[in-house]
Amino acid sequence: MQEQKVIIHTDGACKGNPGLGSWAATLEYKGTQKEISGVVKDTTNNQMELKAVIEALKCLKKICDVVIYTDSQYVQKGITEWIQGWKQRGWKKVKNIELWIELDNLTIGHKIDWQWVRGHNGHAGNEYVDKLANLAIENYLVNK
Repeated sequence: MQEQKVIIHTDGACKGNPGLGSWAATLEYKGTQKEISGVVKDTTNNQMELKAVIEALKCLKKICDVVIYTDSQYVQKGITEWIQGWKQRGWKKVKNIELWIELDNLTIGHKIDWQWVRGHNGHAGNEYVDKLANLAIENYLVNK
């Protein structure tokens, strides 16, 4: 019997770039879904896209088979295409280096299928995490 995969949807949002930002993710496994989100005061959209994936991977309690959906080509291409060159060059001139190193470390051992989806294009999981990220900002602004 094939092991079930953890399905992760991630998104970041920013009001101003840089500005007030948020990230959100959903994790689905065997019919159970977990939602996570957070707000960062002075950040960029790319940082929030990375943070969403990082925080989702931190939720995994063991080595997993994972599918990650992101609408960020920066994240998807960065982790699947560009990262090996960055490492070979000693991470020189890499923006958001701390986040990239953290993400790289969190992927160790996991089998991850990185899927890019076009944002705001009707993909249910992506639309949902976009809504969660924007709600996180709205809730922060209401409660600050």
